[in-house]
Amino acid sequence: MTHHPTHPTTPAPLRYGDAILYPPAVPEPRMLPAEIPPGVQLVTLPDGTRTLAYTPIPETPPVQRIPAWAKTTALLAPTVGGGIAAASAGLAYAAPGLIALTEALWATVALIAAGSVAVLARPRRGASRPTTHITQHVTATGLFGRAHGGIHDR
Repeated sequence: MTHHPTHPTTPAPLRYGDAILYPPAVPEPRMLPAEIPPGVQLVTLPDGTRTLAYTPIPETPPVQRIPAWAKTTALLAPTVGGGIAAASAGLAYAAPGLIALTEALWATVALIAAGSVAVLARPRRGASRPTTHITQHVTATGLFGRAHGGIHDR
């Protein structure tokens, strides 16, 4: 037994007064437009038949490559951040030593100032003047504090 496909017969035209109403030549597709998969469209063939057919999908634009400078910057950012973090941690550990170093430097400044005053206040040879006693007080506070001092005659 052979199976022959059957086509639906075209219904007879309807009359409405003097006008004859014809049904559409081809029934509309029975799929909703949202159900049609991508790449498939409703097309009209040269003989007038409307059917679903695969249509060529337009090519996607080529992917743009990431520039080399952007890659380099992205790789350097964590390295620079890590270096800054390591430097700040090192300064935090070195802070007590730096404070002691500044105190020693201020003591050295005070010693140099006292030595220069002693050299300038030394009596000259052959002069019969009484000896002058000078006291000097130099103080400094903070890492970048300024030295303040005063000289007092006794």
